[in-house]
Amino acid sequence: MLISDLLQVLEQYLDPEEVKGVYQAYLFGAQAHDGQLRRSGEAYIYHPLSVAAILADMRLDSRSISAAILHDVIEDTPTGREQLAKEFGGDIARLVDGVSKIDQIEFESQEHAEAENFRKMLLAMAQDIRVILIKLADRIHNMRTLDPLKADKRKRIARQTLDIFAPIANRLGMYTWTQELEDLSLKHLYPKRYDAIRKELSKRRGNRRKIIEKTRNKIAEEVEQAGIEATVVGREKNIYSVYRKMQERRVPLMEMGDIFAIRIIVGPVDDCYRVLGLIHNLYKPVPGKFKDYIAIPKANGYQSLHTLLFGTFGQSIEVQIRTAEMHRVAETGVASHWRYKSKSDDAPPQNSSHRWLVDLIETQQGAANPSEFLEHLKTDLFPDEIYVFTPKGDIKKLPKGASALDFAYAVHSDVGNHCIGARINNEPIPLHHVLGNGDHVEVQTARSAMPTPLWLHYVVTGKARAEIRNYLKTQQHGDAVKLGRQLLDQALRSVGLTTRLKTSQKIELLKRLDREDWNELLADVGSGRRLPMVVARQLLPDTTIAPKRSRTQPLPIRGVEGMSVSYARCCRPIPG
Repeated sequence: MLISDLLQVLEQYLDPEEVKGVYQAYLFGAQAHDGQLRRSGEAYIYHPLSVAAILADMRLDSRSISAAILHDVIEDTPTGREQLAKEFGGDIARLVDGVSKIDQIEFESQEHAEAENFRKMLLAMAQDIRVILIKLADRIHNMRTLDPLKADKRKRIARQTLDIFAPIANRLGMYTWTQELEDLSLKHLYPKRYDAIRKELSKRRGNRRKIIEKTRNKIAEEVEQAGIEATVVGREKNIYSVYRKMQERRVPLMEMGDIFAIRIIVGPVDDCYRVLGLIHNLYKPVPGKFKDYIAIPKANGYQSLHTLLFGTFGQSIEVQIRTAEMHRVAETGVASHWRYKSKSDDAPPQNSSHRWLVDLIETQQGAANPSEFLEHLKTDLFPDEIYVFTPKGDIKKLPKGASALDFAYAVHSDVGNHCIGARINNEPIPLHHVLGNGDHVEVQTARSAMPTPLWLHYVVTGKARAEIRNYLKTQQHGDAVKLGRQLLDQALRSVGLTTRLKTSQKIELLKRLDREDWNELLADVGSGRRLPMVVARQLLPDTTIAPKRSRTQPLPIRGVEGMSVSYARCCRPIPG
């Protein structure tokens, strides 16, 4: 990709002044990356140019294109955010900073650094969705040019892409990018499986071309006779989608029947349902395989009618019916809302298709460590969904496999924390019952109910797991403080001190034990990290003289009260 090729594409939809601004960004980026090479040996500037070209194909605005060209400047060169803001404005500087990794801080591990970089990216996404569009385009080009890297690094990057970046693209409704990321990840993770599926699909494509073409022509003819304007095309599932279905169904590729499909694109929404009636008269539908994503869209904004038919020669064929606008959103997702030319530095309007980001970020606030954060992130990006109804008829979207307890936490955290059971379709069920599509769910609560560690095995959503863990941590801390107070009071009485300590005594004791909060010290005692007798003796005056004891009384050893003591053999002489 050369700058001239990129400018040629941009001139088709941007003003000359905006194209000039992009060229200025290129000159700045080329100078900043001067002398840097990629692993393949080519000049580094070709990478940001290729990222910008991917976004240009989506018709993104000039600032996104400029930020894409400059996206590695802060991370890989001495250039700072302030300099970028001065040269190109605050908007572009924000975008570039949003996609830059945190490299000024030393992290405990690679996982910790990865988690913090994702957290930073999510926060930037919530403010401006273009951040993730640039990051996804960056990842697509990196995946396309992964071959020069060592095998272990290729696999690590491919696994990260499959676990996080491809699901993010899917949640944003960007299926074209999702499919490419998935296929490239599979290619580097399991190259032999990828090649086997690719070759088999190529072979079957030739065998089934006539069947698909005959079915397509028949549907097109029927639709035309009904006076409906429509485009009827054949399509094929991507390689990773076929691989995933093989894994889920545990069947070989030879037994997969719904690899090829037909897509019908019409004008108004009413025509979608008219066409559905026509093809159901033409071919018999497979019972239970009809999905109406127009009435109930997916969380990423995807809308379409899906039906599975017994087609020509008894072959099952999936048919998707949608409007032209639905098709545009299905292919490019949230990026389809960014085909605008903005000249102000104001934050652009956000689209409802990424509202889930706000919930996602709120959930991650309570994550105790990087492992927990990444676990919640991957869970919340889970693509398969079910739709259930509240008693008032509202629709709740949950991941496949969600339980009644997940539903309770989706309604509200307090409802989840005090949930004791539920009724599904007026039938009582336990908390761990897995919900199905279309279930009517009514949650039953009691103020006395509270989460237990067992609940973590009942839930699959990140929000529910985070709320339960947070409650348990708070509850355990409170119980530890309460128990610590009782143990310390008992120890104070045993050494002859009052349990009502003065504030000055508490402050002095906290200083001695290097603690900032009294409840923190009590929690240490209650959880067993400090012995109550040792803490109590810290309050005794240094001049305290132990009372005289008779020779028959045991000899106390100061400072080991409450500890397990094992006497040496010499302390137990054999009689005689």
